[in-house]
Amino acid sequence: MTNKQIDIQFEEYSTIDELNAEDRELAQAAIEGMRGSYAPYSHFNVGAAVRMSNGQIVRGANQENAAFPSGLCAERTAMFAAGAKYPDKDMCSLALCGGLYGRLTDEPATPCGACRQVMAQYQAKAGRPMSVIMVGAKKIWKFAKVDDILPLIFDSI
Repeated sequence: MTNKQIDIQFEEYSTIDELNAEDRELAQAAIEGMRGSYAPYSHFNVGAAVRMSNGQIVRGANQENAAFPSGLCAERTAMFAAGAKYPDKDMCSLALCGGLYGRLTDEPATPCGACRQVMAQYQAKAGRPMSVIMVGAKKIWKFAKVDDILPLIFDSI
């Protein structure tokens, strides 16, 4: 037997103003994306934004439904919309945020496993890393690639 270890590297920022201009714009788009959230059951609003290789930003928001699990996460609404609108462009980065009753959480919201796997698929399609920015009111985490938030990505097919 051999013991192995997985190290995860990320950057932590105290405010959105510490981000570079491009990341700040994407984080702000995710925050604005929360306004499109439909969360009558959980009251947890999530916004996401994807930056495409052509510079365009596509927003998404979580959409709940009484017929669970018929709703969809903000990250996947943004990625699927971006993939449909710009099928020949790559996704370079994704930002997300969440908040109860529309108020941004202090700590960053984190994506579910399904969203992480979809991010991994689009990163693989692009053939290059896709950064992920998780935004909170008092803390922001930036990961250089999806592998850092989903070690041992499912890619066996």
